[in-house]
Amino acid sequence: MSGIVTEWVGQLRSYNRNIRLFLLASTLANIGMGVFIIIYNYYIRELGFDDSVNGRVIAMQSMATALLLLPAGLLSDRFGRKRLILLGAAFAAASLFLRAVLSLEELLLATAFMTGMFMAFIQVSSIPLLAENSTEKERVHLFSLNFAIIMLANVIGNLLGGTMSDVLHHLAGLSGLWSIRITLLLGASFFIASLVPIIKIREDRKLNEQNSQERSFKKLFTTHKTGIKIILLFAIAQLIIGFGSGLVIPYLNLYFVDRFAVSHSMVGLILSAGQLMTAFALMIGPAVVRKYGEVTAVVILQLASIPFLLITAFTENIWFAVFGFLFRQALMNAGNPIQMSLMMRSVNDNIKGLANSVGQAVFHLGWAVMGPVSTGIVLAYGAYTGYAVVFSITGGLYIIGTIYFFFVFREKPDKSNNKKQFLSA
Repeated sequence: MSGIVTEWVGQLRSYNRNIRLFLLASTLANIGMGVFIIIYNYYIRELGFDDSVNGRVIAMQSMATALLLLPAGLLSDRFGRKRLILLGAAFAAASLFLRAVLSLEELLLATAFMTGMFMAFIQVSSIPLLAENSTEKERVHLFSLNFAIIMLANVIGNLLGGTMSDVLHHLAGLSGLWSIRITLLLGASFFIASLVPIIKIREDRKLNEQNSQERSFKKLFTTHKTGIKIILLFAIAQLIIGFGSGLVIPYLNLYFVDRFAVSHSMVGLILSAGQLMTAFALMIGPAVVRKYGEVTAVVILQLASIPFLLITAFTENIWFAVFGFLFRQALMNAGNPIQMSLMMRSVNDNIKGLANSVGQAVFHLGWAVMGPVSTGIVLAYGAYTGYAVVFSITGGLYIIGTIYFFFVFREKPDKSNNKKQFLSA
């Protein structure tokens, strides 16, 4: 353990100012999003809507992100990561403020679309920004740290959202609606605070020196043919996983409330514990990569999460549900930064934004498509059978996506230079 700590301390000291500023911005923004994740579904219920509206809101946000990620990726490659992140953060923060005060269904859907649209600008530019400010040796650690910080910030947001809404309601005497609304406004305030460190990032764009014709959309598929092939192969894996994730992950707070009748604070505590477990798993991810290699490490982590997902699906005991949730959350998400590092290493700098955007676009497409399906199944079959069905389908999709990833991206020795090559490349 002391060796792991020493390794991470050394990595932190090597990162430049841009990386540190971005990680601070990410912390603030994800505290705000953590508040929204834990409490916004309850807000829709407090407005008097049923869970079908929750499904439509999540689908609208995910669809907007899916639609905008590809053009956002191209804009990021052309105009720079900082500009896209700053623009996205400013308008995403505005959308969160609006979502905290509006109550008409049409406006809830419109502002959800707005959030999804501008979050796409942030998501598509973040990984390339980190990649361009780090060396290849630093990236697995850096991406793992970035994901771990997101998890830890979400812990703070989850705890803050669940606890504050309960305190305002039960101790301060505010109505359920207003206690949640004030909590959401606090979350939006954290998000807007993230603009300060983003503004201070200095971006020295090497891509500006590249031939503009090479970066044009028309030349994209001929200039970067191999890179485009790798991007599309990654996208298929992300689409399958996204379909599975979209059935379950957006509704975990509702799952615990509906099946076990727990309070907002308890749900916040449970989800926060899941983020902490994930953060720990992310920090040991590089050690798993060193032992097994990138592709095998991802496969091991994702397949190991399936039994815990099924425990959560079928148990009627709250503690077994929490146990299954914690380990599924940690293991399934621990492979994400490893995949991102593999992707960034596999494509040219000029299409890193595109690579990140395509993968995330198809993942969010899965959320957009499966969100209404999930709420429909639960409404039709109830809190036990409904969630058991959707969790089981998710497990099946995770297995299919993981097996696909292994067979497409498994590595073999190249006898000519003793390096490992992708079978698909």
